[in-house]
Amino acid sequence: MKTSMIAILSGMMLMPVAASACDITVGLVLELTGPAGEYGQAGAKSVEMAFRDLNDAGGVAGCTLKTDTRDSQTQPNVAVDAATQLVQVAKVPAIIGGIISPMTIPILTSVTAPAHVLQVSPASSSPTLTALGEAGKTNGVFFRTITSDALQGVAAAKFAIDKGFKKIAIIHQNNDFGVNLVKEFTAPYKALGGTIVSVTPYNAKQSSYASEVTAAMAGNPDALYLISDPVDGATIARTWISQGGVQKFLLNDGMNSDDFINSVGKEYLGQAYGTSSGTSPTASTAYFNANYKAFSGIDPAAPAADRSYDAGALVGLAIAIAGGPDAAKLPAAMYKAVDPAGTPIYAGKEEFAKALKLIADGKPIKYEGVIGPVEFDKYGDISGPFRLWQIVDGKVTTVGEMTQSDVDAVKAQIK
Repeated sequence: MKTSMIAILSGMMLMPVAASACDITVGLVLELTGPAGEYGQAGAKSVEMAFRDLNDAGGVAGCTLKTDTRDSQTQPNVAVDAATQLVQVAKVPAIIGGIISPMTIPILTSVTAPAHVLQVSPASSSPTLTALGEAGKTNGVFFRTITSDALQGVAAAKFAIDKGFKKIAIIHQNNDFGVNLVKEFTAPYKALGGTIVSVTPYNAKQSSYASEVTAAMAGNPDALYLISDPVDGATIARTWISQGGVQKFLLNDGMNSDDFINSVGKEYLGQAYGTSSGTSPTASTAYFNANYKAFSGIDPAAPAADRSYDAGALVGLAIAIAGGPDAAKLPAAMYKAVDPAGTPIYAGKEEFAKALKLIADGKPIKYEGVIGPVEFDKYGDISGPFRLWQIVDGKVTTVGEMTQSDVDAVKAQIK
């Protein structure tokens, strides 16, 4: 009896184990800590939710989507090292990230473009990314689900004038994002009759910003345009207020942050206004707003949350269209995921199941995401509306919108 049992057990050990379903791992390089950590944490959860929905719908190319998430720590060298490990060692077919342009640009130029690996940024808005594409330096692998600051600068200029900010001081991050947004804001603001009394750059993580604030106050501005992140931005705003600066602010996208508001104090921000890349609401928007907090514990209005879901969804759908994780096929598949001639597809398990069936049947799809229906141009850019917001009693409140045609009308006034 004992001998027979041993024989049976030995035989079982020699039997082949059934193969598990295949996995496809996508790399995420996001700012989970550091000044942009709030953005990256929301972005990571959004991508995970999109992948969960695609997996629940049956998976892509017969496989389960997974993430290999690395923290850039909001440091470019760390971001590049993480992306290098993902591409060269983990052999991921795509990278989602970074969130902010100073992380995204070095990942693109040092890692993904040379390796011809798809890169999708949910929230990097620098015009430099377009310029790299125009110069042929991206190898066609870069896409983003946010409008360029070439457009946000125009929207911010018009909003500032409409709010009566005719004489403005600017304090900005001394990096690609900050320098470019100042440039894109200046021409339309002046064309609309505004005067810039001072432009003061700053470096991140300084112990004090008193000298920058003093310099910015020269010329008695009637408002401050603060181009920053929630951490440094809060310190600068508090210093501005303590030194007697006028409590009227224009803020960039990403400053619509609870951390910023709580750190500065809502009582000082009643006349704080800002612009963000907006949405054209779809069924995807409603789905995301109704389900994201239960999945992530994060408010669906958190900066970068909505467009990060779309980045994850588009990468997953592109892998399905390509028939698997073939990096060489994914950029072309990204365009096919938003085919204007395709059947409209929205977010969520049921809609993704419908999309995967259409893809399997060789039929085109048009993903209309949380931020709305988009099309990519040849440089991976999108166009779209801008959300105009105000901090009201400590809450970021939408007070208007600028459409693409509104932005184009302002641009036409620039000499």
